[in-house]
Amino acid sequence: MEKQRFTVEMDINGEIVEVEVLAGETLLYVLRQKLGLTGAKPGCLNGDCGACTVLVDTLPFKSCIMLAVEASGHTITTIEGLRDAPIQRAFVEHFAFQCGYCTPGFILNCHSLLQHNGNPSKDVMKNWLSSNICRCTSYQEIEKAVISTIK
Repeated sequence: MEKQRFTVEMDINGEIVEVEVLAGETLLYVLRQKLGLTGAKPGCLNGDCGACTVLVDTLPFKSCIMLAVEASGHTITTIEGLRDAPIQRAFVEHFAFQCGYCTPGFILNCHSLLQHNGNPSKDVMKNWLSSNICRCTSYQEIEKAVISTIK
């Protein structure tokens, strides 16, 4: 039996991309293996850790549990496409990372938070950050990075 293939068109980091995918391929797999965008990281592969977070139409999504066919027609932003956003500089200035594996997912999540809520309360910020896991450092530096970008 031949596997079902689809041509998916997405706006990825400001560029319209067409890619042929199998029905069951995840967005994470397609980004990394077919498009060479390795900023989204495989972690748990079940949507718990957030290392694979990308933005889909400005909202954070776990690309390990999103099928590539579901991304068709959407705007996808990976860490490679963020291009020097204030939250990226804030992560560096506040040492909001250690090994760095989870950092792209956290940065995209925080960037989306700040785009949708320019002055989040501490509770709102903690709620958004709870969707990503860092095993190396505390979340205090990440919170400080977010707070530093609030105007």
